[in-house]
Amino acid sequence: MKKMAVIGAGTMGNGIAHVFAQHGWHVTLIDLQAAPLEKALATIKKNLERMQSKGALTAAQVEETLQHISINTSLTESVQQASLVVEAATENKEIKLALFTSLDAAAPADCILATNTSSIPIQTIAAATRRPEKVIGMHFMNPVPVMKLVEIITTAQTDRSVTDTIVSYSKDLQKVPCVVNDFPGFIANRILMPMINEAICSLQEGVAGVTEIDTIMKLGMAHPMGPLQLADLIGLDVCLSIMQVLHEGFKTDKYAPAHLLEQLVKENKLGVKTGEGFYQYTPGSKELLVSHRFRS
Repeated sequence: MKKMAVIGAGTMGNGIAHVFAQHGWHVTLIDLQAAPLEKALATIKKNLERMQSKGALTAAQVEETLQHISINTSLTESVQQASLVVEAATENKEIKLALFTSLDAAAPADCILATNTSSIPIQTIAAATRRPEKVIGMHFMNPVPVMKLVEIITTAQTDRSVTDTIVSYSKDLQKVPCVVNDFPGFIANRILMPMINEAICSLQEGVAGVTEIDTIMKLGMAHPMGPLQLADLIGLDVCLSIMQVLHEGFKTDKYAPAHLLEQLVKENKLGVKTGEGFYQYTPGSKELLVSHRFRS
């Protein structure tokens, strides 16, 4: 059985672990503390059982997938036999660089080191290692078990065999890989985040309210979710971080984060995960409540 490790037990990390384990990999899920790891296992079990209830998996497949996942708080111990590591830690450059330096020292020489970063340049991350030719971006979409796209990001130093291997692995996961070059935001977020930022600017300037902006984009542009609701789902802190990477990378005001976005992050109104962003969220309810401050 192929062995891999996933660093980070959050939403993206547990989704990535779920998908690899479901497709026959032995996965070690790594985090600093035991509590988020136990929570991740519970989430994976719940998601697998939901798939079973819809007829997508059998009870035996659910149990087999769960048996493929182990948890560990030791990075060094967890990656010693891995042929692939996918990092899905916090979208923070310093944290990622420190992780990749540690991974480079602990993982086998032939192990591919992939990052799920949504915006940080792969070249910057690769420079923290002595194997830049084996460092690659493997950007999954949320929710990972459902979304088909994997955005694969290569640098000028990425070995072609590494790219081919990651493309092959992605297809084995029943995903659709798209290979892009290493620029700030890559393709997905270089296009998506300025759209979300422009929607926030439009709200900030009083052009329209939250529901009007989202309804126009859903009904007029056939988007399944409006940009402001999507920003709440992604996390406004993550949106701000990506806009800052774009702004720094391209050095033009075209990518300057909206002041309202910065304000909400300062107020810790980050969207779904804090209960309020552009919408308010009642725990346990799927109903969206437009915040009084954003009513048109």
